[in-house]
Amino acid sequence: MDNTTPQFKTAGQLISALMDSRGWTNKLLASVLGINETELGKVIQDKKSLSAELAVLLEEVFKEPADRFLELQKNYELAKARIKNIPNPRRANQAELLGNLPISEMVSRGWIAVENTKDIGQIENALSNFFNVNAGAAVQLLPHAAKKTNVNDDVSPIQLAWLYRVQSIAQGMIVKPYTRQKAEELVKQLKPLLSAPQEARNVPKLFAECGIRLVFVEALKASKIDGVCFWLSDKKPVIGMSMRFDRMDNFWFVLRHELEHVIQSHGVHAPMLDIELGSDLNDAISVDDEEYIANYAASEFCAPKAKIDSFIARKAPLFPEKDFQGFVKLLGVHPSLVAGQIRHKTGRYELFNSHNVKIREYVIPSGIVDGWGDIYPVVF
Repeated sequence: MDNTTPQFKTAGQLISALMDSRGWTNKLLASVLGINETELGKVIQDKKSLSAELAVLLEEVFKEPADRFLELQKNYELAKARIKNIPNPRRANQAELLGNLPISEMVSRGWIAVENTKDIGQIENALSNFFNVNAGAAVQLLPHAAKKTNVNDDVSPIQLAWLYRVQSIAQGMIVKPYTRQKAEELVKQLKPLLSAPQEARNVPKLFAECGIRLVFVEALKASKIDGVCFWLSDKKPVIGMSMRFDRMDNFWFVLRHELEHVIQSHGVHAPMLDIELGSDLNDAISVDDEEYIANYAASEFCAPKAKIDSFIARKAPLFPEKDFQGFVKLLGVHPSLVAGQIRHKTGRYELFNSHNVKIREYVIPSGIVDGWGDIYPVVF
């Protein structure tokens, strides 16, 4: 008999065949192995698992590798487990939800209502409501492909959770009808507000009058989201901002970036989700055309590129404070915006830190806000 032929499905079958080829009985083999005959019989009948110790003893007696006995045992037990446990697509879905979403943070932020965070059923039902799918159905974490500044990365469940929160809030907002002409006029209306951080308090009202739903949602931890542009329909644009950096230059750059997406009708078919916006400002190759257009518009809005480049060429590497102040006065914008552009373009983030100005305190009181201690009421 060729015992190397893979004809056996269980370790018991192999042992039985080896015994038959020698004319041995269970009693004889049990005696040779020094084990109980009844226990050996259970192994041969596949009613009891073969142990590593028994596999070693069988190797000595039959000159068959112990690994072969153990491999057959493993495959047999795995086959039984597959028969017993019917595949459940929802199980993998649950694992992904619980493993990748910050459930506790979503509960504390009021995004989902869960009394017992250890109750998987409660969590799944709450997430079904949050992601707007039927209770009991598999929650689809990736219903669409969102475009981003870094197009090589995948959108994470954490980032999508933030996106859904923005969407749910925006759906309940009432604003005036949108037209592209209004959005282009809005750019002109925003320009005078660059003179001082407190002027940002007027931003939410101007966007609502223009027909753009502007929502401020504090970012979830580790999401790295700056903003998003998407449309509830062809004529209902939405801009979401995380304001994860409480700086005037960052606020205006992100806001103008997302506004350009709206003006250009970007994000109609898939959200333009911007992650770590501005990190690739000088690298047109790393972003697609839509992001390059929005980056350029935001940069020009905060401080004209040609003038910034000229100033850098003339004053680098020292950048005297007196010259900087004169340049800012010439441009007619707040120093924070000019400093921010110079830092991005030179990669020297230690420059002009004294000109950083916080802005969140001026925006939040007049805006539609979720986070920073406030929970925006949304009925799912």
